[in-house]
Amino acid sequence: MMLKYRHILFLVCIVSFFAACKKDEVVETYDPEPQFRADTTAIRAFIKTNNIPALKDSYGIFYQILEPGTGSVTYTTATKITAEYEGKLLNGTVFDSSKGTPVSFTLGGVIPGWQIGIQKIQKGGKIRLIIPSYYAYGTRSPSSSVPANSILDFNITLTDVTN
Repeated sequence: MMLKYRHILFLVCIVSFFAACKKDEVVETYDPEPQFRADTTAIRAFIKTNNIPALKDSYGIFYQILEPGTGSVTYTTATKITAEYEGKLLNGTVFDSSKGTPVSFTLGGVIPGWQIGIQKIQKGGKIRLIIPSYYAYGTRSPSSSVPANSILDFNITLTDVTN
């Protein structure tokens, strides 16, 4: 009988232990709007300081079409694009580059800023995209060279487009 009480007591202790370990979960919601406003302010200052004649589209992405390219491709997420590119942070640090060799992607496989911006040009076109963090990697850091909430500055030459 004493052994039975020990087992029950042991079981109660184990259950109490696990119940005490469970923390109240606090679900934090991320509001991207303040970061987006801060990014837009920083981009405006950057383009003014560097005399970049960039336009802002309805999404909030700043762009400069250097060459429109030719063609009439209607883009979808399955559109295959081939591009030469260089990506920098606003401080000038290059974090990614095709290094002069065109790289192929499906449009749906790139960051949202590219998905939106690439559609502004056609094959042979060149564009500069200055992308708020929301349309880049947001609160994620894809590598040690791109901190979370980074604004990205891309120069892209679209060498081929196929549907």
